Amino acid sequence: MVDNADLLGQVSLFDGLTRGDLEALGSRMRETHFAAGDVVVREGTTGARLLAFFVILDGTATVTLEGEPRSTLSVGDYFGEIGLLLDAPRMATVVADTDVRCSAMSAWDFRGFVDEYPAVHATLARTLEARLQA
Repeated sequence: MVDNADLLGQVSLFDGLTRGDLEALGSRMRETHFAAGDVVVREGTTGARLLAFFVILDGTATVTLEGEPRSTLSVGDYFGEIGLLLDAPRMATVVADTDVRCSAMSAWDFRGFVDEYPAVHATLARTLEARLQA
């Protein structure tokens, strides 16, 4: 079983959060699986997926933008945070290359966490801004 607080502590999006914040956020995550070839998220979609934020525990996936491969994700990589925080359509498609095991959370759970821990919002906004600029 994965310790989600430890996992989230390694995700740059959550830099600066306390151990308690990470434990609270991690308690809202659940393990999910995708078979090789499954589309995990599809570019341009909104609200179609129950799960919104993913951290890869095992396997690899390819990120495409307008059908063009952009990167490969593997253990410890995350995706879905931009749409989650901005309530925007998916910016890319992610397809499982191999069987993929993720720790995931819904937008509903994440927004509830931010409502309960408002100090976290500033940390996430700074991290998101830096990621979008990169």
